[in-house]
Amino acid sequence: MSSLHKMQAAALPVALAAALASGMLAGCGTPGMPQPPSLNLPQKASDLAASRAGNQVTLTWTMPKKNTDKLLLKGVVPARVCRREGANAACDAAGAEISFAPGADGSFTETLPAALVAGPPRPLNYFVEFCNRNGRSAGLSNAAVVLAGEAPAPVANFTAELRKQGVVLRWARNADATSAGIRLHRKLLTPPASKPQQGPLAPEPEPIDQNLIVDSCAPSGHNSECGTLDKSIRFGETYEYRAQRVARVTQDGATLELAGELSAPVRIEARDIFPPEVPTGLAAVGTAGEEDAAIAIDLSWQPVSDANLAGYIVYRIEKTGEGAWQRISPAEPLVPPAFHDTSVLSGHAYRYAVSAIGQNGHESARSAETEETAPTQ
Repeated sequence: MSSLHKMQAAALPVALAAALASGMLAGCGTPGMPQPPSLNLPQKASDLAASRAGNQVTLTWTMPKKNTDKLLLKGVVPARVCRREGANAACDAAGAEISFAPGADGSFTETLPAALVAGPPRPLNYFVEFCNRNGRSAGLSNAAVVLAGEAPAPVANFTAELRKQGVVLRWARNADATSAGIRLHRKLLTPPASKPQQGPLAPEPEPIDQNLIVDSCAPSGHNSECGTLDKSIRFGETYEYRAQRVARVTQDGATLELAGELSAPVRIEARDIFPPEVPTGLAAVGTAGEEDAAIAIDLSWQPVSDANLAGYIVYRIEKTGEGAWQRISPAEPLVPPAFHDTSVLSGHAYRYAVSAIGQNGHESARSAETEETAPTQ
């Protein structure tokens, strides 16, 4: 055998081993490296959220679509909910095991046991875990925290009254809940316009649901009541109000809330039945006629700042007469806060008053009177 043939024969086993290692000689269907069997553990939830209203806690989350091997789950997935009070306490089961389809919205509601609805507010952590057919899981979800403890007392004697400045809301003061604030829920009952107003001056659409304030008890003029004023209403709309007390606890820089029961709803139809403000600063000055000009009395007053203002009405009565007040301004309301009265008699004294009228047709009371004597010619 030549030297060349000997070298080729010696290299053949090495090349064959390399080819086998690289898979070059592996045929179709030849198994690769053995893989461990999948445990089919559903992936953990990371969006668990919890809320408490009264003595009930509601949890929501999204069910996983895949297991920890990133394979799609098949069939319903069992879910277990537990709660833990304190950092080192055991996670106690909350309710029976429930099941949901992969990718579905999961939810759970429980009524808290008596021990968890008594005492001061304190953190209570909830978790959910998903199990395979053997009851094994990939672990607990993120923690969702609510406050255990006695919920604030319900709001009593909740009332609403329409005023020109807005809606006055009142409720009974509760001596046992001085540390709890008040949250007001407002719901717009009037259907939104199908074609909202257009243009740069068009008002922003009003939200259907709105939390107005979270505040402590403010005096309402009576020792047994608290109150506030909602200035953000719009006339022509109908609203529904409800109130609840809210206690707060700060933990690790986050503020946790424990809300009491919602009050019975009160409804307000915000009809604009209010006149503008009464004009002020009315003054009168007599002016003598020049050449053919008639004598007159000039009136002026402070303008009323009211978005609903249509104009002003001027009234007059002769000071020495027994007659009633008479309207002397035109049928259409005056736009400027001034009037030139030329229907006066030389040397006669007159009393004047002015009112403001809104676009809704409601007229204010008459202003403080002023008097002036027409100049003699």
